[in-house]
Amino acid sequence: MAIEAVDLTPAIGSKIIGSPENVLQPETAAQLRKLLVERGVLVFPELNLTDEQQVQLADMMGNLRSEGEKGIFKVTLDGGINAKAEYLKGSWLWHMDGTHDDVPVFASLLTGRVLSKEGGQTGFANSYAAYEALSPEMKARLEGLKVVHSFATSMSRADVSPTAENVAYWRSIPDKTHSLVWPHKSGRKSLVIGCHASHVVGMDRKESDALLAELLDWVTQPQFTYWHQWKPGDLLIWDNTGVLHRARPYPLDSGRVMHRTTLLGEEAFA
Repeated sequence: MAIEAVDLTPAIGSKIIGSPENVLQPETAAQLRKLLVERGVLVFPELNLTDEQQVQLADMMGNLRSEGEKGIFKVTLDGGINAKAEYLKGSWLWHMDGTHDDVPVFASLLTGRVLSKEGGQTGFANSYAAYEALSPEMKARLEGLKVVHSFATSMSRADVSPTAENVAYWRSIPDKTHSLVWPHKSGRKSLVIGCHASHVVGMDRKESDALLAELLDWVTQPQFTYWHQWKPGDLLIWDNTGVLHRARPYPLDSGRVMHRTTLLGEEAFA
């Protein structure tokens, strides 16, 4: 193997050591994809890929989503760069991407370009490992439950300004209902939860709120999580289908800019 992989924690995350030339090999990309599914998050310290190289690596690992400029979407709270920058405050809460779709994105690649002096660390929580560690009684309780996921709920919880224009946009994105426990084609199971999880279908609202809060606290315990302290040029890749993520809050005027490339989903929610 042209690269070296070192586990960052027992349950999630591997640090990848290798040069851009070694990483950008088709056989290496195939190994990285396999490791990504196994470990949830891959960390490439100060790899310093160019945008073109980042898109090249993504293209070797899956199917690119068309976004931003030539596959690069600039994640920033700078309204001059991103017209809907305020919505990114939702990324400060634990979430999965694409719960308002039938098929969520498979993975994301993120490179740190301009960092904030305060905050901005990114956390990842392994929903596969957290589900596997549940008691048999809790697994039985969760079986068959359905959860409504709401974009409006996530924006409200993130304290995004509820202007008439914003609320109209939120409501234009239909709610989606998914199984709380997602049985994947691989045979593994994960929990589909996050700030967008509004309520459990058919359950008393107080009981639903308590259950979803309990599960989110469970998944985001230290033994299932990895927190990344960014350096310029770091590249992170995470499996969105089994990993929750969030960023620690940072000043809106910090100038923080991250370059993201996204891989299309390959498996529908249950």
